[in-house]
Amino acid sequence: MDFQNIQSLEELERRLQSNKMALVYFSHQKCNVCKVLKPKIRELIVNNYPNISLFYVDTIKYPEVPGQYSVFAVPTILVFVEDKEYIRESRHISVAGFSERINKLYKAYFE
Repeated sequence: MDFQNIQSLEELERRLQSNKMALVYFSHQKCNVCKVLKPKIRELIVNNYPNISLFYVDTIKYPEVPGQYSVFAVPTILVFVEDKEYIRESRHISVAGFSERINKLYKAYFE
């Protein structure tokens, strides 16, 4: 499973409504930290949390999407459960810390 590219606000809203649990990664091509972090987040989710759908939003190409979700810095990760935001991580993201938070949420929802 890889990140699915989101190209509009309407598309993201549809995807969030149709997936029980979703992770949205906000970034752009000029962010070097984002390029390093994204594969680590993907690996974490794919290897440990198979019921989480992965979405990617390019904040430069589609600025209305991060604007609607009050995302003003990259990288930003939002995790939604049944279309409600439960986790928000931005800028200096610790993979270990993020893993702990998502593990608790995932277990509470799926186990």
